[in-house]
Amino acid sequence: MKPKISDVAKVAGVSPTTVSRVLNNRGYIGEKTRQKVDEAMKQLNYFPNDVARSLFIKKTFLIGVIFPTTTNPFYGQLIFHIENIAASLGYKILLCNSQGQEDKERSYLRMLQRNQVDGIIAGAHNRGVKEYDIPTLPVVGVDRYLSENIPVVSSDNYDGGRQATQLLINKGCRNIIHINGPIYLETPANLRRKAYEDVMKDNQLPPITYETDGDNQAVIKQLFDENPRVDSIFASDDLIASAVIREAKLRKRNIPSDFKVIGYDGTETTRLLLPELSTIQQPIREIAEKTIDILTKEINEEGDRSQMETILPVRLIESETT
Repeated sequence: MKPKISDVAKVAGVSPTTVSRVLNNRGYIGEKTRQKVDEAMKQLNYFPNDVARSLFIKKTFLIGVIFPTTTNPFYGQLIFHIENIAASLGYKILLCNSQGQEDKERSYLRMLQRNQVDGIIAGAHNRGVKEYDIPTLPVVGVDRYLSENIPVVSSDNYDGGRQATQLLINKGCRNIIHINGPIYLETPANLRRKAYEDVMKDNQLPPITYETDGDNQAVIKQLFDENPRVDSIFASDDLIASAVIREAKLRKRNIPSDFKVIGYDGTETTRLLLPELSTIQQPIREIAEKTIDILTKEINEEGDRSQMETILPVRLIESETT
């Protein structure tokens, strides 16, 4: 039979109420008494009932995390830091991979509410998912505008786009093309495109943007076919940039002498596998830290709603592709 609180109390030589107070960290408990209860739990192999505990303290210590994919190095590294930071604060993560599907995203939101998570971190791609706007449940967006009532954390996308484009111009490039995701996505990442277009116009150069929504290679081939004089590409993420490099090599373009490439994200994985890529590095750990900080303050009703958007600085890493 599974041991009960009464069994722990008997072995520890204390009352069941004292065991319950130790488990829920309520009231004053002497260190000697706490040690007796801990030792009794270990001896009996007793594990507290988290469901019962959550009902008692009105917290589950669960955070729901919804992202479109875990295969993208940026999301993978971000989720890694979110999980580690949350664990250090006593929270567990329920990870939901929406795969860019709106119905799946809505289903996960309902599931997380049924499991009574304390809060949600979301960076999924779909817009107009009104289920995020839950007055009683703290939600924080990562690089996504989920609702006017939900705070968002992102890197300085505009400055990143500006630095990337200006670097290519400073290197003598004039036929610069930008590759980005669909403009209809309500995301701060669209500011990378806005910065590119602004810098190009300021330098009397025509901005040309190609949008990709998954089939990167087909869009890149089309770009090269339609623009034989292209001398550089600013890609909105490093995965796209790596595909550009591959296509450029197939077309016998010399990097960086007559063709330059700069990406975006600068994840640990990309820096390890493609160290020659110039990129704009996002402060991924800092994004995770700030997101958790805002969410836990909301959970504990300590949030400051005066700042709904947090923007963190990026860093230009110049390497061999520019």
